Amino acid sequence: MAFRILEDACISCAACEAVCPNEAISEGERAFVVDPGLCTECVGFYDEQQCAEVCPVDACVPDPEVVESPDQLRAKYDRLHPEGVS
Repeated sequence: MAFRILEDACISCAACEAVCPNEAISEGERAFVVDPGLCTECVGFYDEQQCAEVCPVDACVPDPEVVESPDQLRAKYDRLHPEGVS
């Protein structure tokens, strides 16, 4: 599943935005937000979700409304990065 950022927990530090390999995180009106169409849970880049790893307040969490299998995440990565980063 894609990740999301809990608006009430986000302190707008931008740590997550800087580490997202898909540029799926951007500054929203009240907190940073994740574009689920770009989030691959770091599949193709890292073994762990970088946003969750660097978030000082644990605001980056799995989004239960956007459930994707490992194969779906890999297909999304392949679509977003046809040049084959990894």
